[in-house]
Amino acid sequence: MKYFFTSIIVLMFFSACRKENAETLYPDNSNCDTSNMTYSTHISPILKSNCALSGCHNSASKSAGYAYETYNEIKASVNNGRLMGSIRHLSGFSNMPKGGSKLSDCNINKIQAWINKGALDN
Repeated sequence: MKYFFTSIIVLMFFSACRKENAETLYPDNSNCDTSNMTYSTHISPILKSNCALSGCHNSASKSAGYAYETYNEIKASVNNGRLMGSIRHLSGFSNMPKGGSKLSDCNINKIQAWINKGALDN
């Protein structure tokens, strides 16, 4: 009986150990600067690298009818709410990037901050 309880305790100890570190489990978004977001410097690179260059939302494929290579293409998706709904993985929207990891909270917050300031072509 003593070995049974010892085995249980040892199993619980090793199953509780994980490889993730605190930064992975509890990301610190406090150093995510969302002030002064501009389309050309901040937003376009995020959307191009995660949406257009991935082969999904470019002029050649236009997945679901959307390309994210130009300001006007992105602005149309901002105006109808599909961009934020999809990247936030909200109910009723296709989660984007499809088949990939959700954008970081910091990148989502940067896009939202840009939209909140009028989604300007700057």
